[in-house]
Amino acid sequence: MSALADAEAQVAAVRDSPAARLALMARVFQGPTGDAPKHLPFRRAALSFMRWQARRGVLDPLDAQPPGSVWWRSVNECLLRDGCETVALLGGAAGEPSSAAVALWLDFAATPTGRHWYRAHNASVVAGYLEHRDLAETESAPERFFMNVALLRVLYAHALAGAPRLALGRFAPLGHLLGDPRLGMAGVFLSLGAVLPDAYPLDLDVDRYIADEQRLGRMLDYAVIAPRLQRLYEWSATELGEPRLLELVRDGSPIYAWPYELRQVWSPRDTPFPARVLGRATRSTY
Repeated sequence: MSALADAEAQVAAVRDSPAARLALMARVFQGPTGDAPKHLPFRRAALSFMRWQARRGVLDPLDAQPPGSVWWRSVNECLLRDGCETVALLGGAAGEPSSAAVALWLDFAATPTGRHWYRAHNASVVAGYLEHRDLAETESAPERFFMNVALLRVLYAHALAGAPRLALGRFAPLGHLLGDPRLGMAGVFLSLGAVLPDAYPLDLDVDRYIADEQRLGRMLDYAVIAPRLQRLYEWSATELGEPRLLELVRDGSPIYAWPYELRQVWSPRDTPFPARVLGRATRSTY
């Protein structure tokens, strides 16, 4: 059996069990022999992103009440498949990397650093976004809004570690501490429960969710991340070797399954004073 076929079989076996999906992701970081001490510390960040999805219910079976999300399940499977294929290749299974993301996972396996982990993880996530744009269009408007928020969050977490001047301006020296996926702080950016609703499906309109989420996390999105979104996507496209990522942003406004004409959601009318201070303090010098 080829490495890709083995990975697809493993993913199919856990498709309708969120807990089994999480367990499979955890096993990826144990490597083909179950003994990969240099890779295990990175498991925390990967599971932070997935646990939030599981809590929301988006990974639930499609025949559950309420059903899970076809889009979120599919994007998650891209990440699982890439990780499992990597482990299979490292274990001697036949075949070459089936995608650029798997090649980046192999780079991470050879050199387990924060930068290599983000490149691999985010390449798989971005590949899932790009592959399943048709499924994204079937989701509700608020869900599509939060798809963009989730993406810009994982890209920003990568920039904290890989391009701290872009991410934090004069506070760039803090970037490696805040963005290191082996440390708990990275989970603040990858575990999205603080900024995205825990329920699925969503039953309010986008404006209501934006108004309800003016907390620290949303301040970070609007005051720190939003002003540098175009440069963030451009840097990420180069770092991940995926120029199609630039199709998901326009003039600094995310447009993944989201019309550019509704870009005002990324520029709130009333920015709290603390947010304005935070934005000025972290103005990019990149």
